[in-house]
Amino acid sequence: MSLSLAPSRPVLADRVLPRSLAVDAGLVLGGAALTAALAQVEVPLWPVPVTGQTLAVLLVGASLGAVRGAVSMVLYALVGALGAPVFSDWSGGSAVLLGPTGGYIVGFVLAAACTGWLAQRRWERGLLRGLLAFVAGSGVVFLVGLPWLKLALGLSWAGTLQGGLAPFVVGGLVKAAIAALVLRGAWALVDRVDAGKRS
Repeated sequence: MSLSLAPSRPVLADRVLPRSLAVDAGLVLGGAALTAALAQVEVPLWPVPVTGQTLAVLLVGASLGAVRGAVSMVLYALVGALGAPVFSDWSGGSAVLLGPTGGYIVGFVLAAACTGWLAQRRWERGLLRGLLAFVAGSGVVFLVGLPWLKLALGLSWAGTLQGGLAPFVVGGLVKAAIAALVLRGAWALVDRVDAGKRS
């Protein structure tokens, strides 16, 4: 039996790729790279821009499972903190991670773990449960990001919610819906391919 970080309950990556530490490493790197790429899809707002990062986090967590998804986000945060321009607007460095938006980036780790855990229990295979799983994952990002934003900028809770949550609710729901549709479609394709192999 080969060593792997793959969960005992297979997620999407485990249905299409063999289980090994080399595959796990590639998946973790790929997840971090996807997050870096979607971070550049940005709508500037103050104090926190709307980016594609959260969509990437949801997809990575659900596709890789809790452990590999979380490790991928830790890698993303560390590479960015070391100065690689992987955060939104091609930014990087420890100042970003320690600044007002740093809590959202830290929250990505927990969000990927949350959606991965739910995916290991097949939540992402159905459209409604998938939507709920991805809304939960998005909520985790805000649970970490909002208190961090409040402390970093010295805002009131009203100001924090107005600047750090309200502008992102609709976008968050849209991203959760996109993630649910993508994962549901990916599973349908995998099931169709498997059925074709058996016939």
